[in-house]
Amino acid sequence: MSKIRKLAGETVLYGLGSIVPRALNFLLTPLHTNIFAPEEYGVYTYLLAYVAFLNVVYTFGMETAYFRFATVPGANAKHVFNLAQTAVLSTSLLLSGLFIAFASPLAAWLHIQNHPEFIIWLALLMLLDAAVAIPFARLRLEKRPIKFALARIMNVVIAVGLNFYFLKINYDPAVGIGFVFLAGLIANLFYLFFFAKDLLSWRPAVDKVVTPTMVNYAYPVMLMGVVGMINEMFSRLTLKWWLPKDFYEGKTPAHALGVFAACYKFSVLMSIAIQAFRFAAEPFFFSNAADKNSPDLFSKVNHYFVIVCCLLWLGVSINLDVLKYLFIGREEYWEGLPIVPILLLAYLFLGVYYNFSVWYKVTDKTYFGTIITAGGAALTILLNYLLIPVAGYTGSSWAALIVYASMALVCYALGQKQYPIPYRILADSCYVSATFLLIFLISGITVENLWLSIGFHQGIILLFIAVIYVIERKGVMPSPLEQRAPGQ
Repeated sequence: MSKIRKLAGETVLYGLGSIVPRALNFLLTPLHTNIFAPEEYGVYTYLLAYVAFLNVVYTFGMETAYFRFATVPGANAKHVFNLAQTAVLSTSLLLSGLFIAFASPLAAWLHIQNHPEFIIWLALLMLLDAAVAIPFARLRLEKRPIKFALARIMNVVIAVGLNFYFLKINYDPAVGIGFVFLAGLIANLFYLFFFAKDLLSWRPAVDKVVTPTMVNYAYPVMLMGVVGMINEMFSRLTLKWWLPKDFYEGKTPAHALGVFAACYKFSVLMSIAIQAFRFAAEPFFFSNAADKNSPDLFSKVNHYFVIVCCLLWLGVSINLDVLKYLFIGREEYWEGLPIVPILLLAYLFLGVYYNFSVWYKVTDKTYFGTIITAGGAALTILLNYLLIPVAGYTGSSWAALIVYASMALVCYALGQKQYPIPYRILADSCYVSATFLLIFLISGITVENLWLSIGFHQGIILLFIAVIYVIERKGVMPSPLEQRAPGQ
């Protein structure tokens, strides 16, 4: 239990590095949705979807490879750092150079031909992100979450300040949404100063033995990330293609994409929890993999993870009547709010999938991850193709839920054959089902007075927490290991 408490503590600290920046970014949603119409916000979302894909390619899975090879007994961690940083920077410089050289034709292809500078700014932004990916990974490996959090928070504080300056004080409609990209680029320059010591101490290095081995380990992780982004971002690219004309009466597909993107922001709250957990858990899993008690430990980690995510899912879903006023500027975006509980559950399953995926990472079988996520990507494309024309962005939301749940199920089934872990599937399923039932029941109860509604919803959450506490304290649903007879 002490290891789990330590992991929880590190997750909280990494959470500060994720939650505070993402929360600050989330605060930009009302600013952006007040200034930009859904159509323009849709263009912003469309471009960022491509950036999300490319960020995965830029880092080439080298963060995970760095963890793996730097933790091998007897490994020279500094040498592994130099190898990983060399690989990432080589890829990033090449890609950004190509994007800058072909900025004009790329802008025309993306239907922003009047703004080739957007391509240049985004190419430089991605280069700076990639340049500090391995230094950030080193902080995680060295268990320095406070410095990690400080860097993330400072970066976003700068970005938020620049957003307010550009959009409220120095706004030029001719630049429009480009100011958001420019703010991010300038904020990323801060990382060069923050990691100056790491970057200056780096020496380009290629090892004839270790580098190819790292690349072989990393590229399935990269492919897994790319197809994973298909699962996450594909709907934002194809909603404009496959949504029938006038599906939403009198509104364009770009408008629908803007609404979808704004409401999708609420799922970021679950995504933040998952990201914070991953930052702490990835090195945790590697460092504890050799422990004979690791299967039981990993099972408990996933169990408590599910409980926390269920509370978050419940808390956001039943408080949307208040949250919409705080975080979405225009009422025309509110029509998409019913998709939020679906997307939150989808991300919960994605987090469970990340937990289940520990088996192929610690056994050096990362190609299984590529196969699973490739299957998920294919299913994402198929379901969006089938569901968008009949259900719009609600169809995209259900597609995400089906895909992530399927990936978690397949990963669990394969993992039990390769690296058995006694996950508390029955108990975890009960918590998820109970949360779903609560959200469904409460959504059918209307309380006209806003303050009474707030009090009622918070009372439900506190009651749910109390029930969970009693169940966990009393051991009503014991783990598989606890059900075994002594000596088994």
